[in-house]
Amino acid sequence: MNGKLNAKRPVVDFHCDVLCKMQLDSKVDFSHPSLDVTKERLLAGHVRLQTFAIYISQVLGTPRFEHIVRQIELFRQHVVSSSGGLRPLLWREDLAEQDEQAEKPKHLDGNGADQTDSPWALLSLEGADALEGNPLYVELCYAIGIRLIGLTWNHANWAADGIMEPRGGGLTRKGRELVKRSNELGLLLDVSHLSVQGFWEVLEEATLPPIASHSNAFAVCSHPRNLRDDQIRALIACDGRIGLTFVTMFIKEQGTVTAEDLLPHIEHICALGGARHMMFGSDFDGIERHVQGLEHPGKYPEFAELLLKHYPEELVTGWLGGHALHYLQTNLPSKRSF
Repeated sequence: MNGKLNAKRPVVDFHCDVLCKMQLDSKVDFSHPSLDVTKERLLAGHVRLQTFAIYISQVLGTPRFEHIVRQIELFRQHVVSSSGGLRPLLWREDLAEQDEQAEKPKHLDGNGADQTDSPWALLSLEGADALEGNPLYVELCYAIGIRLIGLTWNHANWAADGIMEPRGGGLTRKGRELVKRSNELGLLLDVSHLSVQGFWEVLEEATLPPIASHSNAFAVCSHPRNLRDDQIRALIACDGRIGLTFVTMFIKEQGTVTAEDLLPHIEHICALGGARHMMFGSDFDGIERHVQGLEHPGKYPEFAELLLKHYPEELVTGWLGGHALHYLQTNLPSKRSF
């Protein structure tokens, strides 16, 4: 694949767990060999935008707001610092300004690299546990750059039940207040990890279309974390997005998993009418066992070639990044409203 063709297909990846790894090991920086996601690999994979999730590991004990603050510090020190080289994405205007810059003469650094080509970095919160039920903390998260929030990880917290919680409850009273305040602020909502009941309650109460940042099709692989057909149809109907993920157990129930094993999920979502609502949320650095051929973001060009063997250019371009970028350009808050 040549560089000119790659430039036509920028990649957006809606989920990775780099920040959690950094929090758990002070020796890990953004170029550490233990990471799936590094700037070098993002550039090799033509990733225009990477979402960095703030996930508070259970090994840290009771989640507290200071844990969120620490991961934001790591994000600033290592990812969007001069050494990390990524640019924080906060506003819909940022993406529009980037499109305008693409038409202007390039600004090269001392090494001949285009300074306007650095990937964007978007902050998300995976699980509201560490917000401690405090509305002020929600507002602080928005003020310091978080733009996407998932109410739960797999289990129950003060806001809602996660998908692995046996009782399968929905939102709590405080959870509904969190959704309401997110609506008011312009925080986007992520339904991956939510219980089925919680999913439907978020869709009912959200004023902006939610996304499932890293979930696959339950009809293809019956892992509880995957989306049922009626959930997929509902996200399509509200113009949300579905980020197909590279977690092997969400792709195929057993055996070796290759990049081609994602194709049945793509086919199924297309059959439900979601050809223009798919994107990718790899879960790199949260993956214990990697898909063969999709071990890190530098493999996206090879994955693009695989997709192009089966689907037209327009669809592949949309799945790799176009649909995600359109969603953000439409639904991110405007800096004029801040």
